[in-house]
Amino acid sequence: MSIFSAGNKINNYTVQHLIKQNEYTETYKVVNENDNPYFLKVYVLKRTPEKLIDKTTKEVIEIALLKKIQHRNLVSYINHGTYNSSVGECQYVITTYFTGEVLADKIAREGVFTQEKAMDIFNGILDGLKALHETNICHNDITPANIMLSESMNGTPEIIDMGHAARACKGTIPFDTTDLDPLYCASANSAGVFDERTDLFAATAVLYTMLTGKTPWEMSFTADMPFAQKMLKLKRHRLDNPLDVSGLPVDETLRYVIKKGLSPSIMDGYKSVNEMQAELRGEKVDSSSSPSQGGSNQSSASDHQQNEDLTALDIEVKRGTGHGFEDIAGMQELKDLLQKTVIFVLQNKELAEEYKLTPPNGMLLYGPPGCGKTFFAEKFADQTGFSFILVKSSDLASVYVHGSQEKIGKLFKAAEANAPTVLCFDEFDAFVPNRSAPGSSYVSGEVNEFLSQLNNCSKRGIFVVGTTNRPDMIDPAVLRTGRLDKHIYVPMPDHDARKEMFAIYLKGRPYEADAMDFDHLSDLTDGYIASDIAFIVNDTAMTAAFTRAKISQAMLEETIRNTKPSVTPEALRNYDLIRDQMEGIERRNALPPIGFKK
Repeated sequence: MSIFSAGNKINNYTVQHLIKQNEYTETYKVVNENDNPYFLKVYVLKRTPEKLIDKTTKEVIEIALLKKIQHRNLVSYINHGTYNSSVGECQYVITTYFTGEVLADKIAREGVFTQEKAMDIFNGILDGLKALHETNICHNDITPANIMLSESMNGTPEIIDMGHAARACKGTIPFDTTDLDPLYCASANSAGVFDERTDLFAATAVLYTMLTGKTPWEMSFTADMPFAQKMLKLKRHRLDNPLDVSGLPVDETLRYVIKKGLSPSIMDGYKSVNEMQAELRGEKVDSSSSPSQGGSNQSSASDHQQNEDLTALDIEVKRGTGHGFEDIAGMQELKDLLQKTVIFVLQNKELAEEYKLTPPNGMLLYGPPGCGKTFFAEKFADQTGFSFILVKSSDLASVYVHGSQEKIGKLFKAAEANAPTVLCFDEFDAFVPNRSAPGSSYVSGEVNEFLSQLNNCSKRGIFVVGTTNRPDMIDPAVLRTGRLDKHIYVPMPDHDARKEMFAIYLKGRPYEADAMDFDHLSDLTDGYIASDIAFIVNDTAMTAAFTRAKISQAMLEETIRNTKPSVTPEALRNYDLIRDQMEGIERRNALPPIGFKK
């Protein structure tokens, strides 16, 4: 039941009728004493999510935002106040009444727009976004349904519905995502990144819709699919199907801007409205030095410095270009475990917040060498949609006293600047050796720095993955909860995984596909690790290349007979002991096997 009925008064306004409502807001059409129409939006405070209310002022964030901004391309604030209703205290805001047509309706009615007509609207959208961004606020829901073409201002576009407006965020989303249209969302939104760049992606998608009558990368989703899963599905679709803009009926400059604006990775897209507007004028801009709007300049300069720090360390930030766990042969139990216990929490932040779930800080992947631990970490980053930074011990080495400590600090700052980030340390035992071991006192400063940086780093948008063959050599303080929360054993590949690996490594090579028995090859390589199988296929391919023959079953079997497994049975027994030390025998027996089956 709604709070107001037709004829009710609030301040000097008379309610005419309810327009829409959800569990915590209601929107009405009201008129003033001169019968001029306005919108009234009411928030029922006890039902409003805490993240939508400013913790300091106790004011609804949308209302505070509307009070602060006045621009011809943005919905205009008129009045605000509080109201005590039968359902409790409420805050309300009065805004100008939209007299015109929603862009989505105009597209549905008229179809494809000319370049001139589309650009008139698009330039207005950019000007409205610029005004928002100059106050360090992002809209986060730019779609044709949220652009009103004002009748009173000869079709001037106005950005409406500020319900998702917020400061730029990386990781922790301060609003509900269930009602967002994923087709206008940047892939980075799935990882909790909402900023100027994702606004510009959405605006460019609106421009594309005006010019073509459809959304870029159209696809459908099931009604019950969570937002993060929709975005992950869409991200893969975008990577597999590069957008072709060559046929758009626009000039070359606009074609270039649309292609860049809709880059699957926002790091390759536009960083500011100024940059996009300059390139629309035909001016080429060095985007690496292009600052964000308004008050974001300092942050942008800081991010630029941190990326320079990465370059100095000879470390790069990678963006997901694969298909996540689909690129990994086998390891289904490990995938399922991480999907349920790690990825679910990282990608469903609203639900995690509701149930007070603490996001994990990181995980340690340990086990025999050559089983794909580092590769799995990279695919984990793909699966989550996070940035990926791979670090080797030599990357942080320094000839100076405490030089490594400084590099560690710079590394974590850069990871935070690119958050959300999977920060992967290869051979983690070399970074954080046990300080109580003989001869390890010289590394205590570096280990202490790691401990400090690892403390609750998930709150900074950093998820740490350590890979190691010797977890028993890692300082115990690193492995406690609040640092590396998950300890996961990655054992030898099982029969199905080895079978799939042969198929993967042979793909794209000339081989006798009809005569290949992958099951038998898997049987012959029991006890072999992933790198062994890669070696077997490569060595066989070399033999076949000399005679210009196709790779055959017999050739592969001959190579297997001449190739011993890298990990000996004795080494595997040692790993069983290490696993017992890590998990405890009772805990190990109580849990289902993880990773490859033996």
